[in-house]
Amino acid sequence: MTARYRLHYAPDNASLVIRLALEELGAPFETVLVKRRARAQKSPAYLALNPNGLIPVLETPDGPIFETGAILLWLADRHGGAPAPADPARGDVLKWLFYLSNTLHPTLRMTFYPDQYVGDDTGVQERLRAAMQARFAEGLDIIETHAAPYFGADHATILDPYVACLMRWRALYPQGSVGDFRADRWPRLLAMLTLLEDSAAARAAIADEGLGPQPFTAPGYPDPPEGAAL
Repeated sequence: MTARYRLHYAPDNASLVIRLALEELGAPFETVLVKRRARAQKSPAYLALNPNGLIPVLETPDGPIFETGAILLWLADRHGGAPAPADPARGDVLKWLFYLSNTLHPTLRMTFYPDQYVGDDTGVQERLRAAMQARFAEGLDIIETHAAPYFGADHATILDPYVACLMRWRALYPQGSVGDFRADRWPRLLAMLTLLEDSAAARAAIADEGLGPQPFTAPGYPDPPEGAAL
């Protein structure tokens, strides 16, 4: 089947969320590796697709789309995975999608790149990282308690891969932090991670990005068959 979409990705990057969604939705796509070590995301060709120079970008028949949450919503409106605009449940799914993209994901990002927010003082960086890791856990508490109907159910939504990847990255990054984070603190989310991990979508991503056999419930650093995770 001819691919309708081109996903510009780097292994274990935010593009993993989109890869999982595309696989789950059964939407034909091809991938384009963005070599982060060569800063290919800052090249003129890539900036023409996403002027922010961030990954991912999804090329579609309607033009390129960037921002993880926007891509997820665009795909869901065309392939399923979210309630239709007239569905009373639409607002609930949207509020949690935007909570992930506007609150939880930026909180986690500050733990990866504290220097971009507070400068070069390593002491200040560590205090920011610790504060944001605590805030991230509080955010998962909120999702576990208030968004439970959308996780661990018998159907997938566009929220699943986003939360799963955020939890994976919290366990792994920054480098050396493995073991600092336990998903079993959130039983409903852990049930969702287990279901997703056993899905055909996850198995495809495991093979394509070298994520290991349990990328969400017992994550390890990737060993991608092409490119690099950095």
